[in-house]
Amino acid sequence: MRVTTAFSRLLRLSGVWVRDVQFEPDRVVVEVALCRRRLICPECGYATVARKDTRPQHSVWRHLDLGVWRLEVHCRRRRLWCPVHGARTEQVPFARAGSQFTRDFEGLVAWLATRTDKSTIRRMLRIDWDTVGRIIERVCEQELDGDRLEDLYDIGVDEVSWKRQHNYLTLVACHQRRQIVWGCEGKGQAAADRFFEELNQRPGERALGCCPPPAIMTPCGPGASVPIDAGAQDASLLESKDTGPQVFARASRLRAVSMDMTGGYAKSVRTNAPQATICIDPYHVVALANQALDEVRRSYWNELRSLGDQNAAKRFKDARWSLLKKPEKLTDTQAATLSRLKAAGGEVWRAYELKEAVRGIFQAGLDLDDVTVLIDRLLSRLSRSRLTPFVKLGKTIRKHRDGILAAIRLGINQGRTEALNNKVRLITRRAYGFHSAKAVLALVLLTCGPITLHLPHELHAHETG
Repeated sequence: MRVTTAFSRLLRLSGVWVRDVQFEPDRVVVEVALCRRRLICPECGYATVARKDTRPQHSVWRHLDLGVWRLEVHCRRRRLWCPVHGARTEQVPFARAGSQFTRDFEGLVAWLATRTDKSTIRRMLRIDWDTVGRIIERVCEQELDGDRLEDLYDIGVDEVSWKRQHNYLTLVACHQRRQIVWGCEGKGQAAADRFFEELNQRPGERALGCCPPPAIMTPCGPGASVPIDAGAQDASLLESKDTGPQVFARASRLRAVSMDMTGGYAKSVRTNAPQATICIDPYHVVALANQALDEVRRSYWNELRSLGDQNAAKRFKDARWSLLKKPEKLTDTQAATLSRLKAAGGEVWRAYELKEAVRGIFQAGLDLDDVTVLIDRLLSRLSRSRLTPFVKLGKTIRKHRDGILAAIRLGINQGRTEALNNKVRLITRRAYGFHSAKAVLALVLLTCGPITLHLPHELHAHETG
């Protein structure tokens, strides 16, 4: 068997044939030629048989290492004249446009990036630190499903911090798919408005940079205009005097949106998807109750210190976790501390009872009617507690009462979204060195999004099968 035939079977590069193989001290150089006659524009896919000229030098791509040797693929490419993009060098089937690495090499880098840190990848594959980030962005951009925003019904919106807690990403997760389908830099209403803006665009509109088509308005009064052909088919207006304009867009298909109690996301949902039910996660309600209890505890601790009773203040400081933890998870020492606090009574114990009352509302086994009665009783109790943090908590719960009950009625919460966010935090801590939100989002979508990564041998085995 000739060496060119052996390398042709070994490399498994589609659309080329191996012309020559050269063995150098630190690398193997494989020269290939394209099998096709037509030239294809790498930007838009325009094909033609007319050649403008040929590049004076070889194009070089890094392929998977051959043992301890670097393996490079060389190819003399032709140039064409695209009516849209002008003079361009033809596209090759084994590499992405603008890349100096083959698809197999980039697939390996992307797979490793979802499981280890960039320093390990840099040392293992002998590439630059920044190159890892560029490969991640390129793979995510081209492998991300363009229809991922189709058929969204129940979603969760939340923010996650990165880069030393001073920057935020807004992530949108689909409850049915259990994946993150969209993300952007920033948080609050502006970030949510960007999601709805992209959600209501026609597929491919953003990618191609097209101008938005003319909008249509229904004759039902003022309201937001929506692009033609961007929404659900056969939509009809409800027979009601209060009916506003029908939203002919994908946002009109949303049934429920789960979130925490930050105001920006809810305001954006009410504006862009008024038919969607806002669901407030009960977990965040309990978390606010814990914060209110901790404020009362700190206030009492500071009072003990100001009175000069340092020993009592020190003993009380150790009672924090006895108050915040669930009673069934207390250690023997913490349970004894809680018993002493109960015997002492006072504001701290009243705050603890209010915290447990909030937590008890969301226990398993209670139906919607039970929770409705309990939450109304709790609001009355909080308003009469004379504890400033809990009075404030009561006002917050009253404001979001409908959203809390909707989450219980529909069984939708932020549990899955928070689980994905914890995974995102782990990724951002492990992949230290990212300086742009685009690179972080690319890695997040590769790990938690609708992208299925395959190792090179798995991909070729699938193609063979």
